[in-house]
Amino acid sequence: MATAIAVLVVASGAPWEPEALAALDMAPGVVVLRRCMDVTDLLAHAAAGDARVALVVAQSPGLDHDAISRLRRDLVEPVVVLADGRVDAVDRARRIGVRHVASATDLGSLPALVRSAAQGVPGAVASSGAAHTGPEGAAAAGAPESEGSGGVSVAVWGPAGAPGRTTVALGLAAELAVRGRDPLLVDADPWGGSVAQRLGVLDEVSGLLAAARAVARGDRPVVDPAVVRGVGGFRVVTGLPRSDRWAEVGPEVVDAFLDQSACDVLFDTGFSVEDDPAADFGGRPGRNALTHAALASADALVVVGTPDPVGLARLARALDELNERSSGQPVHVVLNRWRSRLGIDEGEAQRLLAGFGEVAAFHLVPDDALAADRALVTGRTYVEAGPSPLSRSFVPLVDALFPDARLERVDAQPSIRRRRAGAGRRR
Repeated sequence: MATAIAVLVVASGAPWEPEALAALDMAPGVVVLRRCMDVTDLLAHAAAGDARVALVVAQSPGLDHDAISRLRRDLVEPVVVLADGRVDAVDRARRIGVRHVASATDLGSLPALVRSAAQGVPGAVASSGAAHTGPEGAAAAGAPESEGSGGVSVAVWGPAGAPGRTTVALGLAAELAVRGRDPLLVDADPWGGSVAQRLGVLDEVSGLLAAARAVARGDRPVVDPAVVRGVGGFRVVTGLPRSDRWAEVGPEVVDAFLDQSACDVLFDTGFSVEDDPAADFGGRPGRNALTHAALASADALVVVGTPDPVGLARLARALDELNERSSGQPVHVVLNRWRSRLGIDEGEAQRLLAGFGEVAAFHLVPDDALAADRALVTGRTYVEAGPSPLSRSFVPLVDALFPDARLERVDAQPSIRRRRAGAGRRR
């Protein structure tokens, strides 16, 4: 005999509740375990591990991306009931991570949808009627497909020791901008980003924190002016104002930018990829989950290191560690602050690193302190600060990562300016 599918219900007195309960009571293999008062009550009972599906009214306070993620961590698949079939309501449900949507005007198919939802939960035992597949995900209910298309996503990563991850990320964004692209640079370093400071942005509102709040509400962060602002010819999402606020940003932010951006996306990530053993007990993603998500989801990876003995040793260990984290994407190694006085040539560096991971290409960024300092003190990109060996070194890297990028370069107009992000917006 098949195990019954236990369902938790949060209807908050919705008019469709009696009909839904009656439909579930008459369905073989489905049992209503409890009617919960609100989302908080639902999460508490889901943590007990007895239920497999949660039936929730779409307008429930507290039903956001974090609640959906917590239900799934407890092996409970949410089914959201919409009062009507408006595309915008279905689209919001999709953006907070809902995969199963029911309409209050068609509750006859609710038992089949519950069985379909239970099938997607590891360990759930569906009844014999589960062969019927209900509306799977918001797309099946009329939601538009992902807005993201046509762009290339790149995660810039590197080991500890400040090898120049942000330097390379800014160089890529600036070079793409002068080629006529519209890149989005996301400062996704959970240990404290520096993109805002490097670009001279007075960051009153953290773009990353604003994006996390937008994702939780089911809004689109890529069109929120509190999240994205134009700087240096490209778009920027500034990072955490303080490193201790990492817990407010989850890996779903990375997915939101990739799903909703129709442009090239660059992630400036953190150095650490260690797992957080406390995350399994705290009910939250680990501190490095943001970096993990970027490395797993990007189309290509750029690993930054330095060519000195300490930097090469760290880079070799990083490449070995990356083999366990990546999803088979091409890996481009950038040796930053390259200088001949170290007594090592490019071939020797390549041979040294060859045994630690499969590398698509090696690239050199020269130790051009004059150009780097000029850009830093004026809050400009390397391209805006004027032609230099540093700015020119990113041309072959962009050619390798973005082969379809236009070769025609639009001359950048250097200018000294003070950028004020978030002016006139509430904190």
